[in-house]
Amino acid sequence: MTAPLITVTDLTMGWGDDNILERQSFDVERGEVFAILGRSGCGKSTLLRYLTGLDEPRGGSVLFDGLGPPRMEVGRPTHGVMFQSGALFGSMSVGENLALPLVEWTDLPADAVSAIVRGKLRLVGLEGAEHKQPAELSGGMRKRAAIARAMALEPTVLFLDEPSAGLDPVTAAELDELILALCKGLGVTVVLVTHELESIFKIATRCILLHRESKSIIARGDPRALRDGGGPEARRFFNRTTKEA
Repeated sequence: MTAPLITVTDLTMGWGDDNILERQSFDVERGEVFAILGRSGCGKSTLLRYLTGLDEPRGGSVLFDGLGPPRMEVGRPTHGVMFQSGALFGSMSVGENLALPLVEWTDLPADAVSAIVRGKLRLVGLEGAEHKQPAELSGGMRKRAAIARAMALEPTVLFLDEPSAGLDPVTAAELDELILALCKGLGVTVVLVTHELESIFKIATRCILLHRESKSIIARGDPRALRDGGGPEARRFFNRTTKEA
């Protein structure tokens, strides 16, 4: 049996004097689309920071491929991150944004960097957009460009924070298809934070549901099964109800 790509054990996290998750454990399997879910303020995006090594756990551990969390200061990143807003640098062209991790972490010549940039843009359906400024792109196109930048170094795992936020339903569905294609076609493991139930049911292999009040994971597994077979709080979340019918 293949070992999980990410193993979280007894994780405690929080800000100041307040913990928002206490002694919780879960695994992320290789090649799956794993969703982190929960109501606003439960710590979804914060958990993503711990998984990517941006914050140190207050307790417990995060192991990436059997080692510590991926930390960019100790070598070339093995993961890519798309932040909620896309976080493209507005003063740089789309191509320059994508080239940045390649220039930072490799010794590739300029022509090789340009070729990779064009290839990554083609991968996300933005062929020919390298000379555009981020402000010239639609919201969906900016998200695609941000995913292309996150894929620049051929990561093992792709972390996505609210990839469909602010997008119209058609554009969100197209982004879902892109995420599935990356996972199935390239073997990339995807960990995403999202509120979009349609996306969750369409692309997530498994999920965890965080609960702010109990500071715990109250449901885990296939979201389609949890919609009907989870506990009361899980059923309310997946069926968008305020109380049990």
